[in-house]
Parts: sequence; structure tokens; C-alpha cells
Amino acid sequence: MSQPRNRWIVKVVLVLALFAFLGVSIVPIIGALNKPAPEQKSKLEDGVAGKSKLEDEIRGLELVLQREPENQAALKSLLEARLQLFRQEKGDMKKIIEPLEKLAKLNPENTQYTVLLAQAKLGIGDTEGAAAAYRSILQTKPGDIKALQGMVILLLKQKRPEAAIGLLQDTLSNAPKVNKIQPGSVDTIAVQVLLGNIYAFQKRYDQALAVNDQAIKNDPQDFRPVLAKAMLLKQQGKMNQAKPLFDKAVSLAPPNYKDEINKHASSSPTPTPTPTPTPGS
Repeated sequence: MSQPRNRWIVKVVLVLALFAFLGVSIVPIIGALNKPAPEQKSKLEDGVAGKSKLEDEIRGLELVLQREPENQAALKSLLEARLQLFRQEKGDMKKIIEPLEKLAKLNPENTQYTVLLAQAKLGIGDTEGAAAAYRSILQTKPGDIKALQGMVILLLKQKRPEAAIGLLQDTLSNAPKVNKIQPGSVDTIAVQVLLGNIYAFQKRYDQALAVNDQAIKNDPQDFRPVLAKAMLLKQQGKMNQAKPLFDKAVSLAPPNYKDEINKHASSSPTPTPTPTPTPGS
């Protein structure tokens, strides 16, 4: 994937992930009822002007797509404009899904679009649609870690942890066969770390530690299971055991992860484990 295209994907992923998992449907009722102060009034006017400009841009892009329905540059621009409008609480999430569905259909080999589509569907409460999108990826690419993560989060939101565990265990069981056909298509370490995080989320600490230890044994030079184990021990208040693991994770990790690991090592324990990064994310 080219760098400009990758940056566009990352930008949209961050926005949609926020919509899907934090929610943006709460209207600031108190602010709407209060009369804006003079300094607030100019900001409000700027917002109205910005909204009008976005709406004009959207209308122009829609006209382009009427003539060229498969114009991907226009589809991407339309998606970004509708996302901006939605952030101002002036747009409709369903209109964000529309160009995403077209982009996913036009780029079946690029699962990022389908992952984005699943996140957007989850954002409007369409859990079945989100699950179907994730499953469509996993049918052809069972090791797609973003689809696995998304499906696991969806199953946990539905209070189906055993289904999430089963999905990951099946993925690990099938990994040797899948990787034999297409080497490297299933990142077993990433899947093991994800499985360990689910066990930790359920406070099944012995099973979480066992999975992390197995992952460390499988690849002693991979920082991810070491970090996951350190986070798990920290969550249990076992900082004396966690500290050397954090140090080891820092020594093994690529430079772009070291500062973040150090932050986790020095911060206060959290009630749930922090997701572990995957290479290239």
C-alpha cells in the first residue's frame, strides 16, 4: 500500500474506531439550551460556515459519482467529508457506510475497507452487519489480525467470551495448515497474545499466563508476549515480577514502541489489560 493511501486509511480508522467504541450519538443538550455567549457566537458562526462548505463539497462529489460511480478518489473524498460533517453532529452515519460499502466492493483484496465498514456498522448498532463483514474477511483470510480483533471485540460486547475464545483457539489450531499453504498468513504470536488478553479480561489469570508463556517459548525474541505478561502481572499488583519483563520488552521492541512500553511500566495499574501492538500497525 502506498504511503498516501496508508495515511488516508489510518485517518479514517481512527475516526471510525472512536465512533464505534466510544459512541458519538449523545447530543450536548445543555449547551443547546443555553444562549451562546458573545465569544461562543463567533465559533458557532464559524461552525455554520464550515458545515455549509462541507455540504457544498459533498453535493459536488455526489454529482461526480453520478457520472462516475466507481471513481475511488471521489468516493474517498466523499467519505472524509461525510465523516467531518458527522463529527459536527450534522451528518448521518448511514451515509458514511454508503461510500465504504462501495470501496470495500471495489477493493476486495484490501481488507482494511471491510474492517472500516464493520466498525461503521457497529457504530450504528448493526452488530449483525458488522459480524458479517468481519466473517467475510476471515473466510478467505483467517489470520487477518484486524478482523480477528474486531470480531473478538464484537463478541465481548455481546457478552460471548467463550465464542471469542473459540474463534481464536480455532485460528491457532488451523494456523499450521494455513501457513503451510500461504506462509506467514497467520501471526500466531499476535493471536496468542489476543487470547491471553481475553483470559485476563475474565480474570482467568492462570490461563492467560500459560498462553503468554507459550508464546514467549515459541518466539523468545518477540516483545509482544513479554509485554502482555508484564501487563498481566502489573494488573495483579505483582510489580516486582512485572518490572524485569517490562525492561525485557523494551530491549526487544522496535524503537517506535519503546516509549509507549515505558509509559505502561510507570503508570498505575488498570482494571483491564491494554491491547498489545502488532508489527506494522
